[in-house]
Order: sequence, then C-alpha cells, then structure tokens
Amino acid sequence: MKLLIFSDIHGSKSALEKLMAIEADYYFADGDLANWGRGLDQLGPSMQKRAERMYVLPGNHESEVDIAHFCRECGFHDFHGQSMQIGKFHVAGLGYSNPTPFNTPGEYTEQEIADRLEPFAALDPLILICHAPPKDTKLDRAGEDQHFGSAAIRDFIDRYQPRYFYCGHIHEAAGVHEVIGRTQCWNVGPRGQLLDLDALLDSGEERLRARDTV
Repeated sequence: MKLLIFSDIHGSKSALEKLMAIEADYYFADGDLANWGRGLDQLGPSMQKRAERMYVLPGNHESEVDIAHFCRECGFHDFHGQSMQIGKFHVAGLGYSNPTPFNTPGEYTEQEIADRLEPFAALDPLILICHAPPKDTKLDRAGEDQHFGSAAIRDFIDRYQPRYFYCGHIHEAAGVHEVIGRTQCWNVGPRGQLLDLDALLDSGEERLRARDTV
C-alpha cells in the first residue's frame, strides 16, 4: 500500500505531471497547489486521472472554500481536518499554516491549529499530514536562525508521537528528514515522498520505504 505525499507545486504543471506519473494507492496534495488561490482550475486536469485516490489539503495559499470547490468540481477528496484508516494506520490531515507576514488566505492562529489537531490525538498508529512544519526543527528552517514553523504542531508531535509526519510550506527545507522522538518526519516539497506501508521489518514493526520520487 503506497501513499504519495507532495506539496508546494505553486502552479507548476510540469512538477505535477511528474508526480501523477508515479503509481500509488493514495495521493495527498499537501497544500499550495496554486499561488494566492489562483489557477487551481488549470491544475485539475493533470490530477484527474488519479481523482478517486486524490486527497487535497489547503496550504496557506488556498482557503478552505477554494479547496472545497476545487474538490467538488474535479471529483477529489477534501482532506482538510479529516482522517481515514488505511490498513492498520490512521491517516489525518490539516491544511493551512501558522501566521505569516504576508496575510495569505490559509492561516490559523497557533490556538486554532492546536484545537483542530486535538481530535487526532487518540489515533494510533498515526500518519499525520500538515501543510505547516513543526517549529524549531530542520523542517521549518528557511535560513540561519530562521525558523517559521508552528509551535502547536511541534507540541502535538512531542506529546502524541505520530508514527510518521509529513509537511511542506518552507521551500528551503524541501526534502529534509528529521526524527522527533519516535516520529519520522519529512518536508516533502514538490518532488514528494512515497510511503510504502507494506514494507515490514522481520520483527513485525513497520519499516519505512520513503524516498525521493525523482
């Protein structure tokens, strides 16, 4: 069972078409498909061959309304604030980012993020997909001493230790991996990461086969 998670396409049809050529059982678009919510309709056709398996989250460049309309029009699943079960794993998603200096359409306060994550706290084992990265990690580092992630997401990971965590948002950290406690974390970026849930250790515990998709 393979999950492809990607983010921050920002209108690039060529990047999206490379992702759509990859075979997976589930596709998670983790926000910022467009810029300021414009041009989503132009990306829909590239994604529609995977429509029944396509789950979409709003980034900070899209509103909940933008993504809900996009999913209705194209036959995708709106996964913002939702969860599902795949095999023995729970998969949960939360779009939007913590506040930015740019007043983009999809921003929550830290308290709003914490409140919206709380329903996922009891899910275990959990694969958590958020647009924003956890604060003060390699995943949210935009430069020397520049960290722009969410404190609420970091607190959730520290407290509840989801098995796997995926994010985007900070372009400079795309492709970066970090381990927080038992949680394997990736900033997936536009190249994406492929998670193979059928890969198991001899001990019977999950083994991650996550790799660059290019």
